[in-house]
Amino acid sequence: MDTVAAKPRLDFDAPSVRRLRADLALALRAAAHHGLAEGVCNHFSIELPDGSERFLLNPRGLLWSEIRTEDIVLVDFDGNKLAGRHEVEPTAMYIHAAVHRLTGQACVLHTHMPHATALTLTEERALDTRLSQNAMRYHGRLAIDAHYNGLALDHGEGERIARAIGQADVAFLGNHGVIVCGARIDHAYDDLYYLERACQAQLLAQSSGRPLVPVAEELAASVAAQMQGERLQSELFFEALRRTV
Repeated sequence: MDTVAAKPRLDFDAPSVRRLRADLALALRAAAHHGLAEGVCNHFSIELPDGSERFLLNPRGLLWSEIRTEDIVLVDFDGNKLAGRHEVEPTAMYIHAAVHRLTGQACVLHTHMPHATALTLTEERALDTRLSQNAMRYHGRLAIDAHYNGLALDHGEGERIARAIGQADVAFLGNHGVIVCGARIDHAYDDLYYLERACQAQLLAQSSGRPLVPVAEELAASVAAQMQGERLQSELFFEALRRTV
């Protein structure tokens, strides 16, 4: 029987890992630049592509605007810090380890960004993906965890959140915030940015008091497929952030 050779285990300072660390730090600074950060809370992570069940994570206690490549830490799926000069915050390990392990998503971005979080406080709990063009890119890609259960301070709560996400790319966590997942940092960050823009547009429209006009389900699904089928714009956006943030 043929066997698949195990991938070599990547070192924390290997060039490919250092590039991932730099990209993760850039995504965090960009989020601060775009008003998506909240104090020193919330976390972004990216799994190492070697199958070793380890992921990179932003550290505890730093503003996202100040994070650089050297600040990123490495942890395992059990929540143990393996490398890095800073400590990690407990809820980060419980949520991110569970989401990586149970959903198989490589990149996990968790924020309490204002407009998306505001929608988690409503009866619907989430964005209406039939409204703006930006919202349509998420049609069929959302999960809603309507059950707020306090801070994620144990493995059980992290796993409950991960199971609520399932195979979705975007999860609205009731009374809490959002999680955006993806296979790559640049694609996931693009989704995070435009998710907040879509939520902002919906809330502005709702504040007008005028009736909203969603498009048909079929059209929203078609637009979502168009946007998912061409991600060059996401990559160009991230490279523009690399030049300017």
